[in-house]
Amino acid sequence: MYKESENVKVRLGYGMLCGIVGIVLNILLFAGKAMAGVISGSIAITADAFNNLSDAASSLITLVGFRMAGQKADQEHPFGHGRIEYIAGLLVSVLILVCAFELFKSSVEKIIHPRELVFSPLIVGILIVSILVKCYMFYYNRQIGRKIASAAMLATATDSLSDAVATLMVLLATLVGHISGVQIDGYCGALVALFICYAGYCAARDTISPLLGNAPDPEFVRQVQELVLQHEGILGVHDLVVHDYGPGRVFLSLHAEVPADSELLAIHNLIDGIEHKLRDTLHCNAVIHMDPVCLDDEETLMLKEEVKGYLLELMSSIPHTGIWSVSTHDFRLVREADVTKVLFDVVVPYHFTMEDEELVGILGQRIVEKHPGCQVEIEVDRDNHKALEDKIYSKGD
Repeated sequence: MYKESENVKVRLGYGMLCGIVGIVLNILLFAGKAMAGVISGSIAITADAFNNLSDAASSLITLVGFRMAGQKADQEHPFGHGRIEYIAGLLVSVLILVCAFELFKSSVEKIIHPRELVFSPLIVGILIVSILVKCYMFYYNRQIGRKIASAAMLATATDSLSDAVATLMVLLATLVGHISGVQIDGYCGALVALFICYAGYCAARDTISPLLGNAPDPEFVRQVQELVLQHEGILGVHDLVVHDYGPGRVFLSLHAEVPADSELLAIHNLIDGIEHKLRDTLHCNAVIHMDPVCLDDEETLMLKEEVKGYLLELMSSIPHTGIWSVSTHDFRLVREADVTKVLFDVVVPYHFTMEDEELVGILGQRIVEKHPGCQVEIEVDRDNHKALEDKIYSKGD
């Protein structure tokens, strides 16, 4: 059971355990460093002690965040409360930045008004133990954070690493002051503050991204596409949209291309089975829309190949770096009494430099020039996935 990291209950158990361990260890570190700070008169040691006290508060926030995120869905929140975990990680990041600011302010005061520090083996021993404990907490939180894909836990791990470096700087300042008599306590405190500030910024960036709605993991996209395409009767996949409502609460929708002459009930049963397999294999809720594709209409197939050629010409004429692709889907001809309509969607990456209107105009003009009298309707989709060059759009492409 404990190995099922996608399970909401398992994630809650890991989060609660890490939160409790963090609170206990950080309170012990605060008590030890506070005593060392009073004995030595070091502003850096005292500031580092209160940094550990704020870490205990961060662990408490992580613990409460995991507890709230583990609540079941209700009428007001039908997709659950999983994003609270991201908010908890963001609050931890804010606390890191506040501590960095306070430490920097105290360090500047110490630079302006330096004073000699009291040295003792006890102080050195407390600082060394603190560094070892923080390194352990970094390793522990990072391992668990990666195992359960927790932004809050990884933010806590980042904080632990910054604390270990901060305490190491304090230890160096203490040793240099004792050996040489040069008081660099304030300067070391300022450097530590800047390092902690950067760590807080990185942690905030990693927790804000899923709150805003970041692109899905390319590996997850590939797994979804491969799972769907392995079924006989599925010709292609497009318009895949992934909604992240917190770890373990992923909802996705996609369009699956199927032969237009398929028997309706049979293809419905196939799609229903794929949705269940996505849920059981990748632990996500899926909704699949069926798009019929004509495989035996020569005119449609020939025109589709023409459009592919136009897109290849456009790609070669537009300067770009890296590997990216432009593709089509939902390609169909609608023959009415007095006109033939050509309808399809074009998928382009976000860094495609041509405006949508210009792209539609160029393609439409090329088609009408070769097929006078037809009407062209083109929709442009911006691809919301990373690693376009690795994506699987359809069988045989």
